[in-house]
Amino acid sequence: MLMISRIHYIINRERIPARLSPERGVMKIGIVGLPNTGKSTLFNALTGSSAAAANYPFCTIEPNKATVPVPDARLDYLGVLYYPKKTVPAVIEFVDIAGLVAGASKGEGLGNKFLSHIREVDAILHVARCFDGSSSHIGGVPDPIRDIDVVDIELILSDIEIVERRLNRAEKALKGDKSIAAEYDFLTRLLNWLEEGNNAREMVVSEQAEQTVLSEIPLLSNKPVIYAANLSDDDFFASSSENVNYKKVSELAESRGAGVFAICALAEQELSRLEGKELEEFLSEFGVGQNGLHRLIQESYALLGLISFLTIGDDEVRAWTITRGTKAPEAAGKIHSDFQRGFIRAEVVSFDELKACGGMAPSREKGLVRSEGESYIMKDGDVVLFRFNV
Repeated sequence: MLMISRIHYIINRERIPARLSPERGVMKIGIVGLPNTGKSTLFNALTGSSAAAANYPFCTIEPNKATVPVPDARLDYLGVLYYPKKTVPAVIEFVDIAGLVAGASKGEGLGNKFLSHIREVDAILHVARCFDGSSSHIGGVPDPIRDIDVVDIELILSDIEIVERRLNRAEKALKGDKSIAAEYDFLTRLLNWLEEGNNAREMVVSEQAEQTVLSEIPLLSNKPVIYAANLSDDDFFASSSENVNYKKVSELAESRGAGVFAICALAEQELSRLEGKELEEFLSEFGVGQNGLHRLIQESYALLGLISFLTIGDDEVRAWTITRGTKAPEAAGKIHSDFQRGFIRAEVVSFDELKACGGMAPSREKGLVRSEGESYIMKDGDVVLFRFNV
């Protein structure tokens, strides 16, 4: 029997938007966890890949990567409306990173590789094993909170080394430049916070100058996290919300302002093999409209503060991913640097208005297409034509 993942999103404080990878705003999510938690199985389920997944530590050494399209019904509608030569969705890249063990920050296991690979992603999908079974587990009897702490501690220890180096430089510079006293004080507080075993993402940072300093330091424990509670078939089908281990992970996520969802990776991997009418019938039978991948992408966008704008043309209809709060010139720069450098204005209409009118031309006739300048903040679902001159 197959099953859709039930996702529960929790967020309890405002987040600083993610800094996307430079390749045209591609979001990268690293799948991490202890060995044999189901990371590679979940990676295969989410991406339709066939990465090795075996019941022994370090089956994954080099990270497996897969890029999948972001489902967007708005883009589908525009593709049918305009019949372009191609329709290009936004994409998300999943990275299956080698399992981490205690001592990774000092090079144990594949620690150095793990840490280097996780630095490259925008967010972390942390897989916690919540099921028993015959397959080996590096910590003995599965305990998701203990396992999560093992990973977190190694990330924090690595961050401590980074902050210590930055603090030492600030201390030397402070002797000749008193203007960095505030930065020095903040770094001292940050170091103390980390040494107490706290993740950087949980530190309350209210001053803009402090937020800037924090964003400049490549701290692993400052990356947004979604916890994936990997359950057995029986536990998942019975009621994931009643599973003791899932409750523990959910409570932890809520306390940390993170996302969390229950999933059976093996069942999702079976589901990923379905397509077309067979998939539609399955989704209809269980009364859901989307599979686990689609829901996870939605939650990832919400957690990271991401939105999409749309462009239309005879050659291409395309969705572009940007962070919430992005202004029009920066959004234009996602398409081409010339668009940002020579930005004149953005001609904008909301997707809902365009759909109600039946296209850009009738929207323009009704006066719904607005001319926006450099200060305009992009909104999710904006359909945009950028005017520029270089």
